[in-house]
Amino acid sequence: MVMNIFWSVAMVVFIVAEAATVGLVSIWFAAGALAALIASLLGGPLWLQIVLFIAVSVAALLLTRPLARKYVNTKVQATNADRILGHTAVVTERIDNVAATGAVQADGKEWTARTQDDAQTVEQGARVVVERIEGVRLIVRPE
Repeated sequence: MVMNIFWSVAMVVFIVAEAATVGLVSIWFAAGALAALIASLLGGPLWLQIVLFIAVSVAALLLTRPLARKYVNTKVQATNADRILGHTAVVTERIDNVAATGAVQADGKEWTARTQDDAQTVEQGARVVVERIEGVRLIVRPE
């Protein structure tokens, strides 16, 4: 009776963990817990329940991994904003990381900007190169 409850709780925990995450992380263990629960309900010994849990979990992982790789996209999707990376922008407001000020005109749009180095400032009118995007800010370096 105790093992029936244990495997039931384990299965629910694995399913809830799977539902709470973006990727496939625990569904295989839920299948293993289900197999162990069935063995427990049929009166199987503890060693058999554990072996079934491990075997079914590993088998589910090996069988579904190719499908998971195919359908779970881990690649970063480029956006229109990414096209300004490496391009030149013009400083429209003095960039000073310490004072939290700075803006640039890039690709016809106004962006908040910061430099990679907090000690570095860039004056208005200077040209900078866009290194990366962090949230809504461009991280730039002097040209």
